[in-house]
This record gives sequence, C-alpha cells and structure tokens, in this order.
Amino acid sequence: MRRSQLVSLVVVLAVAVGALLATLVAGNSPQLGLDLQGGASVVLAPKNKVDSGVLDQSIEIIRSRVDAIGVAEPDISRQGNSIVVQLPGVKNKDRALQLVGTTAQLFFRPVIQALPASDKTPVTTTTAPRATTTTVAGATTTAPATTTTAPANDVSTKTTPREDDKPGATVVLPMKDRHGNVTQRLQLGPSELTGRAISSARANLDANGQWLVEFTLTGKGSTAFDALAAKYVGRQVAIDLDGVVKSAPTIQQAKFNGRGQSAPTIQTAHFGGRGQITGSFTQREAKDLALVLRYGSLPVQLERQSVQTVSATLGKDSLSAGLTAGAIGLALVALYMLAYYRALGLVVWLGLGVSAALMYSIVTYLGQSSGLALTLAGTTGIIVSVGVTVDSYIVYFERLKDEVRAGKTVRSSVDRGFSRAYRTILAADTSSFIGAMLLYLLTVGPVRGFAFFLGLSTLLDVVIAYFFTRPMVILLGRSRLFTEARWVGVARGLAVQPAEEVA
Repeated sequence: MRRSQLVSLVVVLAVAVGALLATLVAGNSPQLGLDLQGGASVVLAPKNKVDSGVLDQSIEIIRSRVDAIGVAEPDISRQGNSIVVQLPGVKNKDRALQLVGTTAQLFFRPVIQALPASDKTPVTTTTAPRATTTTVAGATTTAPATTTTAPANDVSTKTTPREDDKPGATVVLPMKDRHGNVTQRLQLGPSELTGRAISSARANLDANGQWLVEFTLTGKGSTAFDALAAKYVGRQVAIDLDGVVKSAPTIQQAKFNGRGQSAPTIQTAHFGGRGQITGSFTQREAKDLALVLRYGSLPVQLERQSVQTVSATLGKDSLSAGLTAGAIGLALVALYMLAYYRALGLVVWLGLGVSAALMYSIVTYLGQSSGLALTLAGTTGIIVSVGVTVDSYIVYFERLKDEVRAGKTVRSSVDRGFSRAYRTILAADTSSFIGAMLLYLLTVGPVRGFAFFLGLSTLLDVVIAYFFTRPMVILLGRSRLFTEARWVGVARGLAVQPAEEVA
C-alpha cells in the first residue's frame, strides 16, 4: 500500500516537472489573446439571412486571408449567425480589418465611358457631324455637331449603390486613390467574367522595379478570358471589387515592354492561362489585390457589427495587472493555509505548484497545437480555480479533524478521511465543471475563455487530489517528524496535542 502511494506521488511529480522543463527548454510559452498582447477584433454579420454552410465557407476564406497577411494564432469562430475575428498582435490593424471584411466580389467589366468624380457634375457628350449633304443650286451644306448635356441627377450617371452591383447590370462605379478619395467614375457594362476564373495570384516586381500582379486562371477561366481579351482588344476592362474599380487595364495584343507606361494593362499575347495586371501600384496595393484575387470572394456580403482595437501597451498592462493580482492572491492563500494547518499547509503549497506546472504546460501545448489563446478572462478563470483547488484541501483537512476528534489517530485517519472527503470533492468539482461547461456552450466572447480555463482547472483538481494530495498526506501522517513537530506538526494543524497521538 505504501509503495503504491509512493509510486503515485513520484509519477505525478515526474510528469509535472518533466512537462514544465520540456516546455521551457523548447522555448514555448502560452499564446496570449487579444486583450493581453494587443490587436484587433471585429464581429461580422451577413446583411441577409443565409444558411450555415455559407457562413462556414466565409470563415475558411477569411482564415486564408488572415494567414496570408502573417497574423500569428488568429481566432476566427462562428457565434450564432455572426463571425468573430480576433487578430492578436497584428501590427497594421486598419489594413487587416479591411482585408478581413472585404467581400471581394470580383467582376471583369468592359468600360463604356469615363465620368467625372462627382455625380453632381453634368455629363456633356458631343456627337460628331454626320456625312449628311444637301445640294441646292450647286451649294453643299453639312449638318453641325450636336452637343447634349445630361442633368446631374440622370440615373445613368449616378454612382451605383454597393447592393446594386449585380453581374448582369450596367453600373457606374468609382475609382479611388490610396487615401480613399474618388478620382473618377466609370460606366461599366455587364460582367463578362468573375473572380472564380482565377486560381492563383501574386504580387511581383517587373524589370523596371514596378509592382504588378501576376495571375493564373483555371482551365475554364483561361478559355473565357481569351474570349474576353479577343472581344475587347484595345479597350479597357475594369476590375470591379466590391463596388469599387480597383484597376481598369487596357487589353493589348502586343507584349507590354514596360517602358514609361503607367496606365494599367493586361498582356494577352500567347496568354496560355496567365496574365499580368500592371500599373502605378504600390507594394501594398499590389499585394492586397493579389491576396483577394487568390482566395476568392466571400459568398455573402458581411457588415461590421462591432470593432475593438487594443494597443500593445494596454495589453501588457492588462497582463501585468492580472499576474500581479494572481500572485498576491496566491501568496495570501498560501500563508493562511500554512498558518492554519501548519505542515499540511506545505502540502497545499506543493499541490498548487504541481497544478501550476501542469496548467502551464497544457495551456502552452494547446496554444502551439490548436491555437488556444490565454485571455484576460481566461486568466481570471485560472485565478478563481485556485479557490476551487484550495476548497478541496480544506474539505479533506476538516474531515481529518473530525476523524481525530472521534478518537482516531492521525495515521489511521488520513486514508479513511480521504475516502469520505473525496466524495464531497467530486461532488463539488462536478458542479463546478458542469457550470463551466454550460457557460462555454451557451455564451460567447470572453466568457467562453473564462469557462474553458475554469473547467480545465477543475479537472486538474480532481486528478491532483487523488494522485498527489492523498499519498502526500498519508506519507506525512506516518512520519513522527511531521506529525509531532512543535510548531508545524500535522497534529498542530489539526488542533490535536502530540501527546494524544502517542497515547
């Protein structure tokens, strides 16, 4: 019996210490959530009611975009009919949020005409004189050119709302500069091709150091684009992305030589399923365009419900405050247990240390393997779980008191007392775990993090109580050094005189 208890104790210590050392040697640490390291969070919801399959597809496309911009351990989840995207540690928050929420509904449309930047400006068109000739007594007259001015509120020249940007419609869409200002508007014909024709795209530099976007088409897309190129040679074809013209390249048969041309062009000689979009792109513009072309459009238009940004400094302050609060609370609990239960308080110290080592190792492993992030709410759940763990010790120690007061010795009480106390510990921990599970399943946001870490700590408490606390107290109860020491003996902690133990 004593040997099995010793083996149990040694195994638990070996697992806890070994896991902690392996984690530290590997240089791993828990992944911190948005509120502890800073970043951005956005809640997206579809404008119209959609089924769950559409939302799941949207999540996969958003995850691909986020991975492409290099955000470490993003948290992208579905909560009801909303999509919650958390980007901890992201540097350029505005760019990341823009790429995440962009629907990326892509159309290739022929350009009909260029319009002024403002839809309040009248549009004037001039019709060239026709070859109409009238001969009277040897005199020839030609009809003069006619000029027509469309009013500012002419429906055909008003900017098309985003929701009316349908593939089969003739639309008027703006072109914007990098600051978001409208530089001009274009009247565009119905879509001839969609972004589904593109299989991959990437930003690259040409021989002159200018940024361009190279793209590859699918098999069907290649055939369709060749037909589009042949149909509109020498004309502009606009790239319509979410109701904004990103580029309006000119289809050229001749190969682009890259000399002094800033107007975007699509090269189509010997197309073969590949092409380039060139123009006055900055590095970021080229990469962003390539990214949305590469991963395709979202199957539904999403709108932002809420946006939260946390600075890195505020995140560090939150982490520091959380750790400080936890350390102070843990120290106070440890001192109280030592003062009240004497040597048994040392068991509490060791038990909390083993629990902390296992918790740190498990959280770090889940962070590396599954992307689990430790948030401020999760830290709160861990701190609260210290109370749950200490309650287990108190239940056991108080049961020992009852056994000793009934006339039994400390040595004979430790095992019997644990058997009866463990049922109470299991009942309390089960209640705590059920509460944590219900919180995790029925709530959203930070509360789920709190519930997860509370539930994990509760499970660890059950394991530690049986495989560590029980054998440790039993071994201490058999040692006269620990039971009868004058100031810190176990008997003192149980309010029993050492003389009674000897009798």
